[in-house]
Amino acid sequence: MPAPQVAPNEVTQLLLDWGRGDRSALDRLMPLVYGELRKLARRHLNKERPGQTLQTTDLIHETYLKLVDQRRVHWQNRAHFFGVSAQLMRRILVDRARRKNRIKRGGGIPALALEESAIASQNSPLDLVAFDEALQKLAEIDQRKAQIVELRFFGGLSVDEAAEFLKLSNITILRESRMAKAWLHRALSDGS
Repeated sequence: MPAPQVAPNEVTQLLLDWGRGDRSALDRLMPLVYGELRKLARRHLNKERPGQTLQTTDLIHETYLKLVDQRRVHWQNRAHFFGVSAQLMRRILVDRARRKNRIKRGGGIPALALEESAIASQNSPLDLVAFDEALQKLAEIDQRKAQIVELRFFGGLSVDEAAEFLKLSNITILRESRMAKAWLHRALSDGS
């Protein structure tokens, strides 16, 4: 069955209603955004190392459970929703990777260098734990650049959507994306 065509303002209105406590708004929202959440989950899982056992549907369901628990989020718009969803998916995957690493003898896997092209590539496996740690370090230095990476890389937002969400120009999003990619590349290559 094809995904229903929905206007962004309809999603925004349902998010606002949900944020005001209308639980039925969430029930009406999920079928409208499920297809995009599925694409987002697939994008995240395609970046995982081979042998990942989590399925797309499982990641969506875990994300849904975490979204339902979001009580303090004041939803702004569709881009904000997908940015939060992407961040939750990333946390789920990072937590799973950390648990898996703790179980392994020796406690961890060596970090892989993340080439700049790997950030944009849909097919490159990635050490998600190392990437998450590097992204956290970037956030300590420059929160906005880290947020742009989250929205673009993990959230799959376009330059226009990220610019709208952060209330910045497209040129600023592009420039800061390039700087963030270079910083992350260096941090992961140096292991620092």
